[in-house]
Formats: sequence, structure tokens, C-alpha cells
Amino acid sequence: MKNVRIWFEKKDTARYISHLDLNRCMSRAFHKTRLPLWYTQGFNPHVFVSFAMPLSLGMNGVRECMDVRLTEDMDPFLLMQKLNGALPLDIHVYDVTEPVMATHEIAFAHYEIDYDPSPVPVKQAEQTLRELMGRDSLIVEKHTKKGPKEFELAPYLSDWSLRRMENGWLRLSITLPTGLSGGVNPSLVKQAAEKYAGLKLFDRPTRTCLYNDQMIPYR
Repeated sequence: MKNVRIWFEKKDTARYISHLDLNRCMSRAFHKTRLPLWYTQGFNPHVFVSFAMPLSLGMNGVRECMDVRLTEDMDPFLLMQKLNGALPLDIHVYDVTEPVMATHEIAFAHYEIDYDPSPVPVKQAEQTLRELMGRDSLIVEKHTKKGPKEFELAPYLSDWSLRRMENGWLRLSITLPTGLSGGVNPSLVKQAAEKYAGLKLFDRPTRTCLYNDQMIPYR
């Protein structure tokens, strides 16, 4: 039996597929392709699959991965080809590797968030966001398993950059804590912009990479 890590993109229309539905989607693809996968034992056997870190609904992911177990060796290119033929639009497998890191090692995530500032002029919105990101305190509402609670966002806004795009949008590149025990969702930046600056932004977030606590890309 061999563990493999399957890397895929989930974007555009697929960003509205929830994590639960993504799991079902992959299960259907596995069933269609009849890949030599290991199934759990018991009354209701199903393919063993483990995702690294669930994506928030509405977020693109360009470096997502899931682990499965093969019961026999299989050419990685053939595996990718078969899966891509069974997956819906905007979910695309692009690599198959051996797992190197464990899920519990994930500590940070990098995001690129595109903001449409209209009707506010882009120059004004950029200045407002830069001032916001430099504040000493930003109290926002964070949703937890026990319900909403006040959360101090400012200390986590240390690794970021902001630039204008050719289409008149702004792109925020930011690294935030994440992991199995929780983290900081980038949507909190949008919430802070509205609360503290009255800036209502349409956002299009993308998670580009996961890292361990040494900032080594998850692989």
C-alpha cells in the first residue's frame, strides 16, 4: 500500500463548492475512474481520503491537496489524466507526489485577495487600506465553535503587501496563521475595512500556499 498526495486547483465556479461537497465530488470521481484505492473497512466502506486544510466557501485554491492510499503502483500521469476526466469544471489535478509533511505541521497560509474598491477611487481605497493595515488595534468579530467573539486582528497583520492592478482593483498579498486548531481568516481584513474606514469591498480571495512554522511550503 502506498500513500500519495494529489495536488489540485479549485477556483472560479468551483470556489462555491463547500468542503463537504468537495469530499463527495472526489468520492464520485474515484468511483468513476476505478483507481486502485484503499477503502476503509466496516459496514460502509469508502475511499480513504484526507484533505490538508479545508477552504472557506467562496475562496479559490491553487495549491490544494489530498492524501489517498493506492493498493498498487500507478503512473502519476495516468492517475491525473483519469481523475481530470471525472472531475467537474474548475477542479483540476496537476501533480501527484509522495507526502513529505504531516497535516499537523501546517502553521501558515498565504493569500492573494483582489478587492474591487468601486465606487471609491482606487487611489483613495489604497491609501485607506494602507492606513488600516498599519493600525495598532483592530477589533473585529471572529466566529468560533462557541459563537462570535471579539478578536484583536492587528498583531497578525505583519507580512503583507498591497498593489494596484491594471483592471483598477487592489491586490493584497498576506500571510496569516492557520492550522488544525484554528487560524485567522482573511475575510477579517474586509470586515475591519468596513468597520474602521467605511470601506465596503467586493473581494475575490485565493489561497496560494500552505507553510509549516519555518515558512517552508507544505509538501
